Amino acid sequence: MSGMETLNPTASTVAPPQQAGFRSNGAADRFMRRLFGVTQPNQVSSEGAHRAFRISVVLSGVRCLITYLVVPILVPLLSLAGWVAAPIGIALCVYAVINGIVSMKRFWGSDHPHRWLYTGFMAVVFVILGLALVSEFSRLGVM
Repeated sequence: MSGMETLNPTASTVAPPQQAGFRSNGAADRFMRRLFGVTQPNQVSSEGAHRAFRISVVLSGVRCLITYLVVPILVPLLSLAGWVAAPIGIALCVYAVINGIVSMKRFWGSDHPHRWLYTGFMAVVFVILGLALVSEFSRLGVM
């Protein structure tokens, strides 16, 4: 080393290797890709992500209609209170959670530009579905 060279302390800092083709290589992005098993971007997955998202939202809407409109009106008329309403609500919530996870995996797999916005939205949806599941289980007397 000659006397003219200076040491640059930041030059020795090693950045994590950039994964080919991803929009970001931040720690949070790497964690989410690892969580969903995404190793490289799949642009074909983007259409599937949007389709899964639409199905998830429609299913959540159907669940809300059944839980808050159909069940309160029909159940008293048919005297089927807890043993029909709660299992239907539980099944729809579980299906919505599974579909939400699949759509999140597809959003991350396609390296969608709005993947973080969608992840936040799905976190709120999962909290609401969790509360709905607790309500349904308490209706059955399990909790």
